[in-house]
Amino acid sequence: MKELKSTIESAWDNRELLKEENTQEAIRSVVSLLDRGELRVAQPDGDQWQVNDWVKKAVVMYFPIQKMSTIELGPFEFHDKIPLKKNYAEQGVRVVPHAIARHGAFLEKGVIMMPSYVNIGAWVGSGTMVDTWATVGSCGQIGRNVHLSGGVGIGGVLEPLQATPTIIEDDCFIGSRCIVVEGVRVRKEAVLGANVVLTKSTHIIDVTGSEPVTFKGEVPERSVVIPGSYPKKFPAGDFNVNCALIIGKRKESTDKKVSLNESLRDYNVSV
Repeated sequence: MKELKSTIESAWDNRELLKEENTQEAIRSVVSLLDRGELRVAQPDGDQWQVNDWVKKAVVMYFPIQKMSTIELGPFEFHDKIPLKKNYAEQGVRVVPHAIARHGAFLEKGVIMMPSYVNIGAWVGSGTMVDTWATVGSCGQIGRNVHLSGGVGIGGVLEPLQATPTIIEDDCFIGSRCIVVEGVRVRKEAVLGANVVLTKSTHIIDVTGSEPVTFKGEVPERSVVIPGSYPKKFPAGDFNVNCALIIGKRKESTDKKVSLNESLRDYNVSV
């Protein structure tokens, strides 16, 4: 790994090295390790996450060294630089047509992909469902037993290049048409109601106490979150700006699935 890391860092600083065979082999080795789950762009480290920046750099540099090729699957044809992931049966992953995962994404045993998309560098944990037309962007980290509902968009790190991957931790429920981007971290067991949009600058406001408490870039554990807005002054006048409201918590004392159902009923959250 030290040798791979050194080669990747050198090529990142000097792109002329991308022409060399040993550099290309190193980049492809990193992507293959990602594909098998033997390496991650980021992994949990206690209460925090360790981001392996050099791995992300390898993913970025994989594109310029790859050549365009035609991929034919029955009547379907694609033209791209990145091959598609294969051997789902061996990996114990259920893939419903027309779900697609790119080579370099890792799907743990027990993942279910409805017609959806998982990009290179992503990691998706066991028991997670990527529901219809949901997308997991490049290097997104999705925990175990997560439900990404229909049309959910998890942002990637490649376009534009982001420092930190978007992270959805274990046992979260992400409601329909939610968008989570720019390296936002959604902590364990949180519930996002339909249409919640989270960026690094989005105000995530806990309104459960006597005074509002504002978070940015992170949703606390077990939070139940809905879309909201708050007034803001502009030169042209006062307008409402989108935010997210924490309206309650999932209960620790109950089973996670029961807790989810109770959360949705108790707070009348749209999913």
